[in-house]
Amino acid sequence: MLFDLQGKRKRLVQVVYLTLAVLMGGGLVLFGIGGEVSGGLVDAFTGSGGGGGDSLVEKRVEDNKKKVAANPKDEAALRELIRDNYQLATADANEQTGKIGKEGRKDLQQAADAWIRYTAVQKKPDDGSARFAVLVFGPNGLGRADRAAGAAEVLADARPSAQTYLQLSACASLATQTRKAELAGDKALTLAKGKEEKAQVSALVGQAKNQATAQQLCGQG
Repeated sequence: MLFDLQGKRKRLVQVVYLTLAVLMGGGLVLFGIGGEVSGGLVDAFTGSGGGGGDSLVEKRVEDNKKKVAANPKDEAALRELIRDNYQLATADANEQTGKIGKEGRKDLQQAADAWIRYTAVQKKPDDGSARFAVLVFGPNGLGRADRAAGAAEVLADARPSAQTYLQLSACASLATQTRKAELAGDKALTLAKGKEEKAQVSALVGQAKNQATAQQLCGQG
């Protein structure tokens, strides 16, 4: 089975299929409408789908806000605020487009603020928080390509792979950081393994210069 693949190759194949779904106009497949499996490809890639702003998450957010108010350098609390506020925001996402609504954007801003405060006290941010930050600032989030590129760079440095550098290339392209996009694309190709994978990465690096494709690659979780 295709999705029985493990590790880096699995992530790369997920990116390839996500991009192909977008390029072929596969909205029904991409968002799980009319299919047999609830959630679609987006949920498969991000681990989302269902749930959302439940009371336990909201309580944890309030508790961590108090912790940060008492100690602005509480890294654990800041990391949880990034994650939990993003989770709350996704409860307000449009099922068709993935775009987050007005109320959810307030939670996104809270997550963004927590990331900025976290990176101010931790010069080597953890890759899990960086992954959420890419989504927070990405095309389906606050639309801050410059911030998304910064978070994607943290993630790529922490977990170097063809997939993470491909994402960095796309985010940097959206932020018009042309040189960074080129270097990240080259690195993605270097990290790709095998002839087939290198061909896939090469094609995606080229497609990432297109804004619509770059948005999809930058915004995947």
